[in-house]
Amino acid sequence: MSERILIVDDEKEIVDLIEVYLKNDGYSVNKFYNGVEALTFAQSNEVDLAILDVMLPDIDGFHICQKIRESYTYPIIMLTAKDEETDKITGLTLGADDYITKPFKPLELLARVKSQLRRYKKYNSPQSEEKEKNIIEHSGLVMNIKTHQCTLNEKAVVLTPTEFSILRILLENKGDVVSAEELFHSIWKDEYYSKANNTITVHIRHLREKLNDTLDDPKFIKTIWGVGYKIEI
Repeated sequence: MSERILIVDDEKEIVDLIEVYLKNDGYSVNKFYNGVEALTFAQSNEVDLAILDVMLPDIDGFHICQKIRESYTYPIIMLTAKDEETDKITGLTLGADDYITKPFKPLELLARVKSQLRRYKKYNSPQSEEKEKNIIEHSGLVMNIKTHQCTLNEKAVVLTPTEFSILRILLENKGDVVSAEELFHSIWKDEYYSKANNTITVHIRHLREKLNDTLDDPKFIKTIWGVGYKIEI
């Protein structure tokens, strides 16, 4: 069964173009030109990945992202009309996994979709971690790799696929510093990284909020300035 992609953008030409590329690659597509219909569909149907435009005529993509994250963990890619850091940071903070700025090349978006789905399926497949230790524990934090669940002091912590990946990498390298570049390449594989890219920084900040952690006195994720991040043994 092909993965189902939800697309919402009020620019019909963009939606139709994305649909062509996705369908040509074997994906099932449900497209919408307004936020209300897209959100209604997302809340009552199975979806494997959502592509959300920020600027919509009724409700914006941020609101849709936030509502999806209340119930689902599948990947979300935000489309931003302008190269503004505030849009990117807002989307990532609300639970988006990636963003792409308009105008974009359809093949670039397709590559992002494949990357997100590949990682999501890897960490949600029942067979994916049979040869690895399925449970990672640290100071009341319990991460189940097989079920893609995380708890802190026996209370559920809902993580996006990207957040789960980052936390897992840091826990598996406990005691060692992992640079932002290493995290980026581990998660997005061949995606482009530069020191100006603050994607990892935003996800780390969001992780800290969910773990009730602080930058000044971290219990879990410690920033090693100029180097990267680590979880102390």
